[in-house]
Amino acid sequence: MTATLEPTTTALPPLRLGALTVDPAVVLAPMAGITNPAFRTLCREFGAGLYVCEMITTRALVERNDKTLRMIRATTDEKDAFSVQLYGVDPATVGRAVEMLVDEGVAGTRPAHIDLNFGCPVPKVTRKGGGSALPWRRVLLRDIVRAAVRAAKDVPVTIKTRIGIDADHVTYLDAGRIAQGEGVAAITLHGRTADQLYSGTADWAPIARLVDAVDIPVLGNGDIWEADDALRMVAETGCAGVVIGRGCLGRPWLFGDLAAAFAGEDRRALPGFREVAAVMHRHATLLAEEHGERHGCSDFRKHVAWYLKGFSVGSDTRRALAMVSGLDELADLLARIPDQPYPTAVLGAPRGRTTPPRPVSLPEGWLADRDDPRPPVGAELETSGG
Repeated sequence: MTATLEPTTTALPPLRLGALTVDPAVVLAPMAGITNPAFRTLCREFGAGLYVCEMITTRALVERNDKTLRMIRATTDEKDAFSVQLYGVDPATVGRAVEMLVDEGVAGTRPAHIDLNFGCPVPKVTRKGGGSALPWRRVLLRDIVRAAVRAAKDVPVTIKTRIGIDADHVTYLDAGRIAQGEGVAAITLHGRTADQLYSGTADWAPIARLVDAVDIPVLGNGDIWEADDALRMVAETGCAGVVIGRGCLGRPWLFGDLAAAFAGEDRRALPGFREVAAVMHRHATLLAEEHGERHGCSDFRKHVAWYLKGFSVGSDTRRALAMVSGLDELADLLARIPDQPYPTAVLGAPRGRTTPPRPVSLPEGWLADRDDPRPPVGAELETSGG
């Protein structure tokens, strides 16, 4: 089922990242445990765009960690648009990881795009000086970006960041200028500081200020729950495209809505439950093909509540779906739920984690010297995925 709205925009131009064209200008944000090959395939079936893999830790890649090597692989349909996000705090390690991707084909295919993570707010990352803590050390940020861009050669490099550590330690404008100076193809800004985590409402005003401050494309991120939120963000900020994270959880058809919206069309999907059930089974099937049926269905359990949000489903069935271990069992449980219209009351509502704000964990003395180029001791994470 689809809804028809009044047209609200003209078509948005494609996003150009070096030789890579992203049309529509929509990017799936890396999410740990979510943006695996199965989920990327499912989202791509609904709409075009750029679909980034889970965050890959540069140290783990350089050391050829088995889990990381399994994670960093392209699906059949993304051979020409494989997108990798890297996390690292040491310029030499980041540069070597990019070389492995670009020159050695360690991922099985040469990436078409590499993103650097300077936006993750979780404590295990920031307490090591990584993620959204790192842009405070602007010389270290420059050195990491420079190493990545040089090693990437013709592969476009982008960065993703937040407004800053907190309201007293704002970093996004410096990060944007450094990125532009080092040859980065685009920058994504999430409209929250690190201490806000995923609480409250994203502030889009800094996205507009960054658009005015740099010449490279700026992508907006934060609180895009519907395609019309994306249109509003573009109109309010002038950003060149959007990055979608929590808004697509349990709603991969959002990418179809975004493609329609950025093409100037007024179609929006409102699938009834039978259609949603088919998507759920397809998602679980893709995971089963990737990991085996039992493990794939186990991994699918985390998605159940997102898909069922707002639907009338009995508590016994919900509990059984949260314990599902096979595709036939999943199909049987879904068949017991009566068909019903899409619950429009949940449209525009936050999805996924909504953690309260808290002070950012940082390495000792991290704020003392912005121009200290040294990576913190022991900062490199050993595993990928965030």
